[in-house]
Amino acid sequence: MTTTVTAAAVSKNFGAYQDAAVRDPVIITKNGRPRTVLLAYEDFVRLSKRDRRVELTAELSGDEIAAVEAAEMEPGLDHLNDELLPAKGLTAKNAAG
Repeated sequence: MTTTVTAAAVSKNFGAYQDAAVRDPVIITKNGRPRTVLLAYEDFVRLSKRDRRVELTAELSGDEIAAVEAAEMEPGLDHLNDELLPAKGLTAKNAAG
């Protein structure tokens, strides 16, 4: 369960919140608003690798992007195509024709 604490509380008891962040991210607020997150190093590494994979899509050619956009799900997974509709500005009703 994610913990939310003030920056002042973290400053006073950093060790305890550092230990808590190993289990779950700790959201740190300033002036009542979320500002930073303290998280386990392993989570940071995992998220950093994910970011790199996403950035690589910028290197795709126009033909590769078109092929991805034209791809269809395997039979039985068609319901997952609905997740693509908002990205294309469509609804299930007007996508059907």
